[in-house]
Amino acid sequence: MAKVPCTHCHLEFDESVMITEKEGKEALYFCCKGCQGIYHLLRSEGLDTFYDKLGKQSLEPPKQRDDDLQKFDLDGFRKKYIVKRPDGLDEIYMIIEGIHCSACVWLNEKVLHKMPGIVEATINYTTNKAHIVWDPNDVKLSQIVEKIRSIGYNAYPYDPKLQEERANKARRDHYARLLVAIFATMNIMWIAIAKYTGMFTGMREDVKMVLSIAEWILATPTLFYSGWVFFRGAWYGFKNRFVNMDTLVATGASLAYFYSIWAMVTGHGEVYFDSVTMIITFVLTGKYLEVLSKKRAADTMDALSNALPTEVTVVKDDNKSMIPVEEVEPGDIIEVRPGEKAAIDGVVVSGEGSFDESSLTGESEPIYKRPGDEIVSGSVAIDGVVRYEATKDYGTSTLATLVGLLEESLTKKPKIEQLANEISGHFSKTILTIALLTFIGWFWMSGEFERALVVAISVIVIACPCALGLATPVATLIGINLAARRGVLFKEAAYIETMAKCDILVLDKTGTVTEGKPHVVSYEEYEEYDYSLLLSLVKSSIHPVSRGVQRYLEDHFDELKEVELADVKQVQARGISGTFEGVVLRGGNAKMMQEFGLNVDDESEYTLFYFAIGDRVVARFELRDLPKEGAKEAIADIRGLGIEVIMLTGDNEKAAERVAREVGIASFKAALLPEDKVKEIDLLHAKGHLVVMAGDGINDALALSRSDIAIAMGSGSDVALEVSDVVLLDDRITSLRDAFLISRRTFRFVKQNLALSIVYNTITIPLAVSGYVIPLVAALSMSLSSLLVVGNSMRIKSAFKEKN
Repeated sequence: MAKVPCTHCHLEFDESVMITEKEGKEALYFCCKGCQGIYHLLRSEGLDTFYDKLGKQSLEPPKQRDDDLQKFDLDGFRKKYIVKRPDGLDEIYMIIEGIHCSACVWLNEKVLHKMPGIVEATINYTTNKAHIVWDPNDVKLSQIVEKIRSIGYNAYPYDPKLQEERANKARRDHYARLLVAIFATMNIMWIAIAKYTGMFTGMREDVKMVLSIAEWILATPTLFYSGWVFFRGAWYGFKNRFVNMDTLVATGASLAYFYSIWAMVTGHGEVYFDSVTMIITFVLTGKYLEVLSKKRAADTMDALSNALPTEVTVVKDDNKSMIPVEEVEPGDIIEVRPGEKAAIDGVVVSGEGSFDESSLTGESEPIYKRPGDEIVSGSVAIDGVVRYEATKDYGTSTLATLVGLLEESLTKKPKIEQLANEISGHFSKTILTIALLTFIGWFWMSGEFERALVVAISVIVIACPCALGLATPVATLIGINLAARRGVLFKEAAYIETMAKCDILVLDKTGTVTEGKPHVVSYEEYEEYDYSLLLSLVKSSIHPVSRGVQRYLEDHFDELKEVELADVKQVQARGISGTFEGVVLRGGNAKMMQEFGLNVDDESEYTLFYFAIGDRVVARFELRDLPKEGAKEAIADIRGLGIEVIMLTGDNEKAAERVAREVGIASFKAALLPEDKVKEIDLLHAKGHLVVMAGDGINDALALSRSDIAIAMGSGSDVALEVSDVVLLDDRITSLRDAFLISRRTFRFVKQNLALSIVYNTITIPLAVSGYVIPLVAALSMSLSSLLVVGNSMRIKSAFKEKN
């Protein structure tokens, strides 16, 4: 018996075991009831074009998995995986099992969108990750999963924010421990004030004992609950044979705590429970600030992959077919229509139209393509149907190459914290060594264990790195808050220090220095006309030039109203036309006017737009991409800080030179591809420079990831935002100037704080070793040094106000 393929899954079996149906004159064969059911389901839903997309590829036959559907509606599952949105909709990320081509993605999305209650269903072809949003009042998650399974696939939950949740858990844990420490410290200080007063006015021993017990009750949870993070860090250091700041904190606090218990029980000496709580609270504050500054995890590659085309239209012998991008070979003819993104590099063979390359090259205006011109993958067709011959396969095309390079660059971020950790380790070892030698020396000279222990504790407590530990985080936190109020978001506190050290600023042009959209800079009216006609015409187009004319009309003319136009058409790479009451209206470039026999003056260095009513040209507009407000002043201020400013752009030489001249940038390079920008950044690094890069598009993502500090505009692409270290929330280039001012001022105060702590330790440690400082005074001195650092850091705000 001959083998025949299953009509649904295309797997071959003997004809004798197949389920046979007749559809007209055509015989249908199914290997199982599941394939038969899916086939008829797709036919009834109008999705039978799935088989055209599938081609000759085979599928896995559906498997019955209905025994666990109820788990998707359980409260435990809901709490763990489903997010309830503010608008009342439910949201989940799931992995769709069984997807192996773009046709599978298409089928699942189509089937899900046909379900009542489904608001959004998008599937990442690269990772098989589905983002599903639905109305729980209309459909249950179990029904959604059942529908996915009914067409031969499976779905299970995935949590894309696992790392971020871990970071949130760490923040909550530190916050709870800090609250306990602050509560204990605030209360124990009132008790300490009473005891200090009693030292001068007199206090009965029984009252003193009660106050000491109260201090012990408050200090115990502070040390062993709030301070547990330091004991854990000290134990980790001990196991790995290194001494860190946690070791110093844990040692000093523990010695002070257990000595205080001994003093309280025996009645000899003073207790220092207040020192214990202050040590833990102040240093834990620094730890908490460090946790707050951790960078949130970002699924950058998923965000980029979602934007990649998964299939293209290939033309063979005048027959069109949609095939996965991975199957395209050099020499294939690909067709792109308005709104579609080119997935493969190639050369135009027929048709013509405008392409938006701003996301890749930074070119601010659409590029007109005709036969013989190159098509760059990632560019978007604006008007006209174009067919082009693929010159590369998908893996070697510009967009795919950019993704690969970006993925590699993301793993090469510099780490600047190793030196600080090394210094901390040496500091801690030195202090512990000095304290041990001090104990031995005093015990040898005096023969008194208590006296030697008190002096040694004084050394540890007075040198306890509160000021050193808070020198950086307090100042940077104040700097971060100040920056946020001015529209600058630093994703991590360490980036303030790095940015303060940078000496070169590299700027993209479009969207960074300029607004990224054409504005009318000159308007000439040849004769009076109804402005509402032009407004209605340009509103029917999404072209950036039409949008610029629309904004100009709405800003400069009153009582405009839209009128209904007939026969509105987009003219490829030229403009737009329509009719009103039988009169033809045309809006577009000089080439469009000339093709219809209308003579126009096309001499201009800017983009031209003409408006014609019938056979009369009534208006002429000149448009260009303008620099952002305050750009010239901001760049001058940045240069005044001793920072060299360079502009790298994919735009043409003439446009780049004009913008550079207007904003005061002396050095620029034009017509650069994303890879060229990276080479420029690498050359600057080779010369020993630290580089800040500011950009907003996908084309900037690679260069951003290679720079020391990456700054993205708030309205930029998702990829640029994810790769960036700093985000300018309000999109103003003046915020870029503020970022430099705040980072440099903050770093200056960090260095002042470090200097204060060093001077403090240089003076107080010898005094403590000499026995002139008791633990009580040591604790007060330690607190004073911390308050001095905090107070100095607060000056960052006032200094910035005075400067601006």
